[in-house]
Amino acid sequence: MAKIGLISLGCPKNQVDSEVMIGLLEKESHEITPDAAEAEAIIINTCSFINDAKEESIQAILEAARIKETGKCRRLIITGCLPERYASEMRAEFPEADVILGVNQIAEIVRAVNGEAVPPPDSYGRNDAKLFLYDHKTPRRLIGPKYSAYMKIAEGCDHSCAFCVIPKIRGRFRSRSISSLEKEARRLAADGVREITLVAQDTTGYGADLGLKDGLADLLEVLDKVKGIEWIRFLYAYPDVFGDKLIRVINESEKICRYIDMPLQHASAAVLKSMRRGGSRARLTRMIERIRRNIPGVALRTTFIVGFPGETANDFKDLRDFCREMEFDRMGVFTYSDEEDTPAFGLRPKVSARTAKARRRILMEQQAKIAARKNRELIGKEFKILIEGAAAESDLLLQGRLESQAPEIDGVCLINDSEVEGIKSGDFHTIRIAKAMGHDLLGTIVG
Repeated sequence: MAKIGLISLGCPKNQVDSEVMIGLLEKESHEITPDAAEAEAIIINTCSFINDAKEESIQAILEAARIKETGKCRRLIITGCLPERYASEMRAEFPEADVILGVNQIAEIVRAVNGEAVPPPDSYGRNDAKLFLYDHKTPRRLIGPKYSAYMKIAEGCDHSCAFCVIPKIRGRFRSRSISSLEKEARRLAADGVREITLVAQDTTGYGADLGLKDGLADLLEVLDKVKGIEWIRFLYAYPDVFGDKLIRVINESEKICRYIDMPLQHASAAVLKSMRRGGSRARLTRMIERIRRNIPGVALRTTFIVGFPGETANDFKDLRDFCREMEFDRMGVFTYSDEEDTPAFGLRPKVSARTAKARRRILMEQQAKIAARKNRELIGKEFKILIEGAAAESDLLLQGRLESQAPEIDGVCLINDSEVEGIKSGDFHTIRIAKAMGHDLLGTIVG
């Protein structure tokens, strides 16, 4: 038995991988500690999607290496996307690391901690290795709040977006069975989880590899019947496969959040074609109007990339005008990250970093005005709210999230009556919005 420190970086999909590793370790009587100074082994689950993520991962590795020199740590294990992508480079650059594991070697984490020899990702055989996909029988321990959990419904990706390296890191798209996901949801509900968020690289593609025509809609219909779960949402929808049945299932359910997270990436047909995503501003507009028409009150969240190679001033104007017309409820903007091993890496001309940053600023300033107005329109209205606990800003306030606010990525709703008797984390209440404050809201519990 050893005390293990684990640092989880990156997206919710990576968080699920970390939770599975913790579950596997605890099954073998290892203890997870939040105190790195007390850890006898440190695991860093890395991200390498874009350059900023790589830099964050490298800094975490260097810090862990310093702890290994001065503390109780005797074993440093690096896992996740970074070693899967740069296996040989990792061994050369970080001799302090005792083991490096790729994303398909999660099940080897116990052997790695125990000091057994585990081959690195490139020796393990990315093409021949059995691609990892956890199921309801796999041990897993949540590291987030006990009332909310992510469920990874599929792994990998079959799309060929020019800017993305995920298919090379995570492998082909592969879905879990509906039966396995239903059993995991029931177990989570029995453990007190009230909100589940479905994640995958492409959630709307769920089940296609299993022969399902409307896989995500079929899955949601099953999960909608799980007792104890009050909110269900899904992230990372792909615009090309947002079908009529999915819209109908969302609209008819009281549990499935009227919240669509759909990274559109751009609106210019030329840029979308260069990104290998296809479509056009007109096509995207029709899809968004169809969703809003058939799911009244839906909140739409999206992300865009600016500064993609070849993006002209007119392309950016198309995107800016599109965002102004669509008035998204939530929006994120990334500057293009030039990643080797992607088709976009060789595209010319490159857009300067200065121009990309300026375009990002322009879009975000425009969106801030739209979001502020939309938030002001909520004042005086009542909504169901999930209580999260003490607010990050002050212990004198509580905070929670509305159906339109996904965990970690959107704003929160502050509650100015923290002395209300009986309110606790994980509870659902009704709140009346009293004030809009940028991305956040302030309200009072009703009843």
